[in-house]
Amino acid sequence: MSNAGLLDELLDPFTSCLDAESAKRIIEFRIAPSIQHKVETLAERANQGVLTEDERTDYEALINAADLIAILKLKAERRLISNRS
Repeated sequence: MSNAGLLDELLDPFTSCLDAESAKRIIEFRIAPSIQHKVETLAERANQGVLTEDERTDYEALINAADLIAILKLKAERRLISNRS
């Protein structure tokens, strides 16, 4: 199973606790512009092959966090849909 698959499975019990308002707030969550800018800068440096070791660590952490947020948003959307049924 991939890391994303493990994370998805790990978060199942968490999302079952969400009420409609919490699910909506997760879906509406947006990354702060300053963090988005940092990700874009690090992505550009990664594509150029010039990341320092510290930058690589930061970039990987940001990508992992983005994956977590994306999975939480999908689970929150599914939770809202299942609550409507």
